[in-house]
Amino acid sequence: MASPAQQLPPGWAAEWDATNQRYLFIETASGHTQWEPPAQGAPPAMANTDSTSPPPAHTGKRRQYAAGQTQAYYGASDGLAEPGYGQGMQQQQPAPGGQLFTPGLAAEHQFQTQQGQPPAPGQAPSYYGQPAEPEYINAPTYGQPPQTVFSPPGVNQLADQFGQMGMGGQKPFQLYTTNLLTSPPEPHELHRPPPEIRLPPNSSISPSPLANADPSYQRSTLNAIPTTSSLLSKAKVPLALVLTPYRSLNEGEEPIPVVTDTVIARCRRCRTYINPYVQFIDGGNRWRCCMCNRWARAELNHSVIEFVAPTEYMVRPPQPAVYIFLIDVSHSAVQCGMVATATRTILENLERIPDEDNRTKVAIICYDVSLYFFSMTSGSADSTMLVVSDIDDVFLPKPTDLLVNLAEAHSSLEALLGRINDMFQENSIIGSAMGPALQAGFKLMSPIGGKIMVLSAALPSVGAGALKNREDPKILGTSKESGLLQAASPFYKTFAIECSRAQVSVDMFLFSAAYQDVASLAYLPHYTSGQTYYYPAFNAARSEDALKFAHEFGEVLAMPIMLEAVMRVRASRGLRMASFHGNFFVRSTDLLAMPAVPQDQSYAIEIQIEETLTSPFVVFQTAVLHTTCYGERRIRVITLALPTTTNLSEVYASADQIAIATLLANKAVERSITHKLEDSRDHVFQKLVEILVAYKASMTSGGAGASAQLAISENMKMLPVLVLGLLKNVGIRQSAQIPPDIRAYSQALLTSLPSQLLIPYIYPTFYSLHNMPPEAGTVGEHGVVMPPSLPLTSERLERHGLFLIEDGQTIFLWVGRDAVPQLIMDVFNLPSYEVLRGGKTTLPVLENPFSQRVNAVIQKTREMRRGVYHPHLYIVKEDGEPPLRLWALSALIQDRADVLPSYQQFISSLKEKVST
Repeated sequence: MASPAQQLPPGWAAEWDATNQRYLFIETASGHTQWEPPAQGAPPAMANTDSTSPPPAHTGKRRQYAAGQTQAYYGASDGLAEPGYGQGMQQQQPAPGGQLFTPGLAAEHQFQTQQGQPPAPGQAPSYYGQPAEPEYINAPTYGQPPQTVFSPPGVNQLADQFGQMGMGGQKPFQLYTTNLLTSPPEPHELHRPPPEIRLPPNSSISPSPLANADPSYQRSTLNAIPTTSSLLSKAKVPLALVLTPYRSLNEGEEPIPVVTDTVIARCRRCRTYINPYVQFIDGGNRWRCCMCNRWARAELNHSVIEFVAPTEYMVRPPQPAVYIFLIDVSHSAVQCGMVATATRTILENLERIPDEDNRTKVAIICYDVSLYFFSMTSGSADSTMLVVSDIDDVFLPKPTDLLVNLAEAHSSLEALLGRINDMFQENSIIGSAMGPALQAGFKLMSPIGGKIMVLSAALPSVGAGALKNREDPKILGTSKESGLLQAASPFYKTFAIECSRAQVSVDMFLFSAAYQDVASLAYLPHYTSGQTYYYPAFNAARSEDALKFAHEFGEVLAMPIMLEAVMRVRASRGLRMASFHGNFFVRSTDLLAMPAVPQDQSYAIEIQIEETLTSPFVVFQTAVLHTTCYGERRIRVITLALPTTTNLSEVYASADQIAIATLLANKAVERSITHKLEDSRDHVFQKLVEILVAYKASMTSGGAGASAQLAISENMKMLPVLVLGLLKNVGIRQSAQIPPDIRAYSQALLTSLPSQLLIPYIYPTFYSLHNMPPEAGTVGEHGVVMPPSLPLTSERLERHGLFLIEDGQTIFLWVGRDAVPQLIMDVFNLPSYEVLRGGKTTLPVLENPFSQRVNAVIQKTREMRRGVYHPHLYIVKEDGEPPLRLWALSALIQDRADVLPSYQQFISSLKEKVST
């Protein structure tokens, strides 16, 4: 197998991108990156490297694509049909001579004009009389070059990459300008790594590639920090950190190194922890270890590290993990099957609940309009139910045996969980005393702390925290709608703050078919570092509903959590943490209280530059003091070093569009609650306009061509479409049709999902399955190979096709109305399109290669991202039920929908704003 070094021209390196499952090609001299393999003798990439304006003749980098490849970017209007299901196998060949196509000329049918080709007419399906093995199974996608397989990069390439990290001499950022009017969104751009961090030579005492934080833990909106606040203000790009300090580890990833020394080295003045960017003085004598090689120490080579905390970091001995389940057993909860599914899931996952040290404690409280406690004794399978009907003055009916040791009371827990659904099977009581149940759980847990898991299928109606149905269709889409996104009762915020003080976290699992006031109930997880999960119109009789909830609830139960945690972010002198976004309570100016931190929860912190930065680089350090769920007090430290710059072009060239979009999502939700939904949308749009105006004023010339372009740096070219996706997300979308509960749940996701999950949530993934490349859906070197992503426009839908659209929460399988019977039989095991039913489903795995490949793509879609979510799969027929069709089509955000603009209209409105 040929290596990259043997196949690449001099000056290029190949780096495997695990997320996108393909090689990224890097020109080592300039840092220019591209997905396409560079041709032998390829000229160096042209770039604007200074902050001065480029000459008028060069308005930006002009990227060219080989003939036939442009349809991946410009939709089907170029008339090039792809072979596959419903198509003849006649292939059009690219014109000889390696003709090139310039994206700047991508008007309707201009590709054919430029190449001297007439637009190809649409082809009628002709999929009859199939051979034994359907041709679509190995049909190549038109215009796709043969796959070149590379072995992993060799030593020389790694050396080149270390050089790019600033370890072989700092290189300036190179700024490439692109014209948004002629550069349509390219989905694969979102899988590129953020702009590289180019530190000065010898910034780190370690040459380790792990000396700087991976962006999945901590990333900055700018990877070169302006030295002054005026320079930052001039750029208009927000400066913030996006954190996921407790992210889950994928299979094959190395665990976080743990330092077990009893003495933790910290700066006496600012309390920063030792890290790869400290400087040793006096020959290193201050921190010299007489027993080991100090350079090999984990904390000097790893940016993400955990220290075992000594006793001075403890107010009390480390707490055990404590779980209290509050289970709604009212009539609606029992009838929808929630009680049976929840108790069975807890029972099946008892062994998975973290309990390595046999200290974990568990309690179960059921409630309708009364509270039902269960007393369990160790070593016995018996339990006693104690009923408390006085919900105005909640008390614990027994001082002991309500909160029991999981290991010791295992048999009684098993027996109880097997009986609860039968005990309440005939319950006809309608009503919910959730507030009093929360107070009871708090009384039971507050001496220790832990996690309360609330499972509710009704609106709280009696006792503390009682709510009324305030859903009013008349105010949806008006200025009053934002009131429905605020808590209706002060109970939920004040109780949440009480919980935070007592190290109690709350998770909400909500199931109601009617209005449940998700906005009010989500305040509890928001201020206690918990999470909200929502299953509207849950019905366990549908196996898909039961499977989704059981999977997600089971993963939450098995998830290791950080207990009694506090987080603080420190930064170099001149920088200050200004505002905080996410699920926590700000205990003091910069100390974030997190009673129980779940994995893969994200936070955003905005940063102010208070004084001129004089050092060549700055350091941000996040420290999370916590107790593991196995009873050990630890400090997780995440260090990120970034260079400083006085050059505005470097500021733009270092911007991380993924981090910026994540920050804007958090700010949009916050503003929709404190102001109005319209203000929220305007604020996000205006922020994008400010960046474009500033870029135009600073980075482009005022020549004749300036008015014909909308300029942005190449590394931010996807930011407008991400902002458009955010503006079209149900969390803040302009609409009078979105139920308040759906909107509130979406907002909870927008403020807690890590970037890896958030980006597909606002910019979904779109695949064509009927003509996917032959290797797609098969197992490759790095797992299942996924099809190439398509732009999010219905222009790419074909009447005979099969398409997958997914946003991390929902998967749509779109079936064209002219899909041939063979496709329907191979995928759904049905004779024709007419008998196929749309809606929520489980796809059968059939004994044919195409079915297995489609199922492999769906399974990989559900597994490839971090988090507990198990998306539902919906079959959407092109001429099926309008609500389902419109829901699926709303994910194609580059199209116009209702009052919301298409991408081209959005870009045009940006152009108008920037030009005025």
